[in-house]
Amino acid sequence: MARYIRHAACFCALLLMALLVNAARVQVVQARAHGENPANRRETIARYGRERGDILVGGRPVTGSRDTGEQLRYERTYTDGPLYAPVTGFASQEYGTSFLEHTEDPVLSGSDPLLTPFPLWNDFTRRRNPGGNVVTTLNRAAQKAAFRGLGGRKGAVAAVEPATGRVLALASSPSYDPAALSGNDPRVGRAWARLNGDVDKPMLNRAVRQTYPPGSTFKVVTAAAALDAGVIKDVDAPTDSPEPYTLPGTTTSLTNESEGCEDLSLREAFRWSCNTVFAKLGVKVGVRDMTATAHAFGFNDNALRIPFSVARSTFDPTVDKAQLALSSIGQYNTRATPLQMAMVSAAVANGGQIRTPYLVERTTTDDGDTVATAGSRPVRQAMYPATAARLKELMAQVVTEGTGTNAAIPGAVVGGKTGTAQHGIGNSGTPYAWFVSWAQGERDMEPKVAVAVVVEDASAVRGDITGGGMAAPIARAVMEAVLNSRY
Repeated sequence: MARYIRHAACFCALLLMALLVNAARVQVVQARAHGENPANRRETIARYGRERGDILVGGRPVTGSRDTGEQLRYERTYTDGPLYAPVTGFASQEYGTSFLEHTEDPVLSGSDPLLTPFPLWNDFTRRRNPGGNVVTTLNRAAQKAAFRGLGGRKGAVAAVEPATGRVLALASSPSYDPAALSGNDPRVGRAWARLNGDVDKPMLNRAVRQTYPPGSTFKVVTAAAALDAGVIKDVDAPTDSPEPYTLPGTTTSLTNESEGCEDLSLREAFRWSCNTVFAKLGVKVGVRDMTATAHAFGFNDNALRIPFSVARSTFDPTVDKAQLALSSIGQYNTRATPLQMAMVSAAVANGGQIRTPYLVERTTTDDGDTVATAGSRPVRQAMYPATAARLKELMAQVVTEGTGTNAAIPGAVVGGKTGTAQHGIGNSGTPYAWFVSWAQGERDMEPKVAVAVVVEDASAVRGDITGGGMAAPIARAVMEAVLNSRY
């Protein structure tokens, strides 16, 4: 009898062992596959079963969580949603995530292993950490000034700190409230359809995901290429430029908006934005050196992330001489994001160096303990320091006595460059109004901010657009906000 009992006990032990092995296989080995199975709602319920971490601007959260009391318990909320939407993006139970809500989702949702000192134990127990926080580099006052300045018109503003690459403002207009997409009731579906069907594309982040012909603001790059290549040795010497300028190999004449551009020096041509001078300069520099300089500034870079991806700004290296002439004044198929043009201005302000821009200063646990920091940012030399010094001087002159006087700030040194970009069939569209600039306060050792503004639907006469009537005042407001801020 005892033998049968032992046999039964051994058999039961084997069955128990098999159950334990199978449980370990399901819960550990196959846990990820089961968790990612669309039919398994446990992960979704767990994800929305606790509050999401927050995105912070100036030390204060611009996001939050609302307890609905439903199975998917917490919905995302937003403070000043349209103001910060180009940065936060949305976190929707129906449509997923975008922008910082997407790239920083592991931290915000609490799934990042760095949020716990014992990640392997959490994997075994399936315990979910409280969501962590994301601290941005944004300057609250600058962001508000940018969004207010756009005033609902189509356009965008990007502002960076030249010495560090910190993104201080990233505004896009028109915008939307991400809270409209947070839940899972029928209103969310209607909001999604409405936003995606809107011809003004309010969910498009024009500051980083839309490229435009940069127009005359690209003349900063062309001037840098000419000075670096030695094509221009004296900014006050005549350039032997005709008016009008016949594009090489064609009978097409290029003219100027300003009068008196014939044979002007680089200084005066920059001050009055003479197309003929810079088109001829670009041809003289040559496509190889123009492309190399544009690349050094960040054009044709597919890898830029801040941490979400940025659309590639382009300068075509395969153009002929006539096309090169137009490309050198920011036309033909030269295109740039506002963030890229802010980087161009920042390079001038920072002695020719470009710091890779970034938007996240650090991530923290829900208790505020630092998880990760931005760390040291790569530096790229866009032009010689002497070239940058010359361009600082030229840009400052544009603001003091040229086309950019609307950007002047009392008590500060401001440099700028206006731009008007043609577009549409036969250039029939309303020109895009551009302004790029930098500013240094009277007590600052170096420029504190570089800005790029583009307004798509500037409702003004062409002369006002060219003179900085639309974009320059917006840039001035953003620069003033930064200069008057204390971190």
